[in-house]
Amino acid sequence: MAATSGWRNANVRARAPLRLGLGGGGTDLEPYCDEHGGVVLSASIDRYAYAHVSRGRGGNILFKADDLQREEALPCTLDFDIHGGLSLHRAVYRHMMVQHNGGEPLPLAVTTTIDVPAGSGLGASSALVVALVEAFAAAMELPLGPYDVAKLAFQLERRELGMLGGKQDQYAAAFGGLNFIEFLQGGAGVIVNPLRMRQSYLNEFESSLVICFSGQSRESANIIRQQVHGLEGLDESTVQAMHEIKQHAYEMKAALLAGDIKRMADVLGQSWRLKKLTANSVSNPNVERLLDLAMESGALAGKVSGAGGGGFIMLVVDPEKRFGLIRSLNAAGANASSVKVTFQGSQAWHVA
Repeated sequence: MAATSGWRNANVRARAPLRLGLGGGGTDLEPYCDEHGGVVLSASIDRYAYAHVSRGRGGNILFKADDLQREEALPCTLDFDIHGGLSLHRAVYRHMMVQHNGGEPLPLAVTTTIDVPAGSGLGASSALVVALVEAFAAAMELPLGPYDVAKLAFQLERRELGMLGGKQDQYAAAFGGLNFIEFLQGGAGVIVNPLRMRQSYLNEFESSLVICFSGQSRESANIIRQQVHGLEGLDESTVQAMHEIKQHAYEMKAALLAGDIKRMADVLGQSWRLKKLTANSVSNPNVERLLDLAMESGALAGKVSGAGGGGFIMLVVDPEKRFGLIRSLNAAGANASSVKVTFQGSQAWHVA
């Protein structure tokens, strides 16, 4: 397929929301979801990954990650290792050039940034891939819907680059909103079911949320590797914990639809206790210290978002106690804030 004339003045931005994994996290991992089917309840939030694709200068390919203060200029060729350097940028760029530009490289500048630190547990790397795919799709006028974008982002991140992780993050970023996502047995597909909550219930839920950065980013790969090892080795405690975590996602969904935030928080707490059984590094002393402080300050429940080990902690609290909870956590050296649910998924737009 030849390059479109729009590339001459390509100047496209895109963004994709990060997410809070409310329930079912880990059941989207292979081989569990392939053998048993997985379900995840997630909410996209007002924190984003951004991508900007524009015409390059000097005939080189320029990749930049401003939040990481990393930049690399490569010759205008596809003969580079996608596993090196800014691998997410490299993988998306090369795929788009090979599949949609006749295998011809273009001198483009691809710049990204993310609203949170690396290793946040909010699905940031997957959201970044989704934003990159959206930006290229808009620049190349590709007819990709949210399922297409999410599936391609998953293929590039998990298959091409071999980065460990589940399937939920790409779909949460592409679709946005509060979703109950099903991962069918045998890899038969993914179904995204938006939760249609009464507005007053949604307001109460959103007003009950607090996120807190634990002060340490974490590398999720080791935790996921332990979980997958337990699943592949048919470790009874790991598999059973996953079964119960999946059931908790159903229970949490029912509680939210009924507007029962306290019940939802109770299930969240149970799910966190089970999550810690799936790998020995899911929690650590600093996370436990902050969770203990949160509970003493009025939180109903909390858990680490994502695989665990650090990053962001998600908390549910009576809205009347939210300000005090945030103040207590920040006084202890953490970085806590309120957060809003966003109902728009990944978006791209042309810049004049």
